[in-house]
Amino acid sequence: MAAVGCTTAMPVALFDTTTALEPLRAQIDAAIADVVAARRFILGPEVAAFEQEFAAYCGTRHAVGVANGTDALTIALRALGVGPGDEVIVPSFSFYATAEAVPATGARPVFCDVERDTLCISRATVAAALTPATKAVVAVHLFGNLAPVAEIEALGVPVLEDAAQAAGTRGDAARPGALGSAATWSFFPSKNLACFGDGGAITTDDDAIAQAARMLRFHGSHDKVTYEQIGYNSRLDELQAAILRVQLPHLDAWADGRRAAARHYEQAGLGELVTLPVASPGSEPAWHLYVVRSERADELAAGLPGHGVGCKAYYRTPIHRQPAMAQFAASAELPVTDEVARTHLALPISPVLSAEQAREVVAAVRALLG
Repeated sequence: MAAVGCTTAMPVALFDTTTALEPLRAQIDAAIADVVAARRFILGPEVAAFEQEFAAYCGTRHAVGVANGTDALTIALRALGVGPGDEVIVPSFSFYATAEAVPATGARPVFCDVERDTLCISRATVAAALTPATKAVVAVHLFGNLAPVAEIEALGVPVLEDAAQAAGTRGDAARPGALGSAATWSFFPSKNLACFGDGGAITTDDDAIAQAARMLRFHGSHDKVTYEQIGYNSRLDELQAAILRVQLPHLDAWADGRRAAARHYEQAGLGELVTLPVASPGSEPAWHLYVVRSERADELAAGLPGHGVGCKAYYRTPIHRQPAMAQFAASAELPVTDEVARTHLALPISPVLSAEQAREVVAAVRALLG
């Protein structure tokens, strides 16, 4: 029976999006004021500079700023040549946009399972879903963990990294964003690198993919005169680019803080109570979400807020079981996805989560689980 009456000495929010940014407030305010004074709001110098700086950070030749992470996926898939009649393999244990972006190209999403330890797709799970119609694979670096892109590419199909949750993660081979044919990013306010609204990007080493993405984000035109394709009005905002530029130099330090937070949980004994996240081989995840697993996850989700601890189950209904995807997933059997969807729970994580806060969270989990 769960213990009652125990509350944390200090509330611990699921996200702390304020503390790390507070020292940068003056710089951010000045950057916004500079953009307003210059009156260049669309594809101006701030976007150009951020694209160059973010590409350098990721280790790619190109970064293309777009309006959000979902548009980044659709535009990148089209830039890879995905279209009607094609299939794109995607994990079902991910945010809905991972699959939602595929039908927008005219292609069909095909769902694959994930590995129980890393929660990412693998060569084996992709191979089980591969068909002659497969045009690409979307490899999600889920919660900041790295999917094995090179192993999947060895199957002979292009890989698009969905790196929305992996800013700051490190890998033995390269950073996320430089592992596949291209990668997509979201700068949603809760992300590791976040703007103050919507924003996204595509990174790639491929000149042709970058050129196609730049054309597609601007109505299918290179010059605002001739429109070669049906494109999108999807451009990273100049104000958001200025805000991101202030934060980018601090991303690695924030990522170190997230890794330190994970160690605090381990040292506080959380692994005695629930199954902890497992880093992919050769990776150092900058945990965007700290997702544990337990057969009593729903009990924790119901009880932790009463103890002052933020938590959330993100993907209780995986994508292949969402109503809009029924036409694509009628026969999908993904047992590991169904299991981890049922048993996962995100606990508080941020660059500034302290050892004391981690102990408070673990004490609350212990009180509930007994």
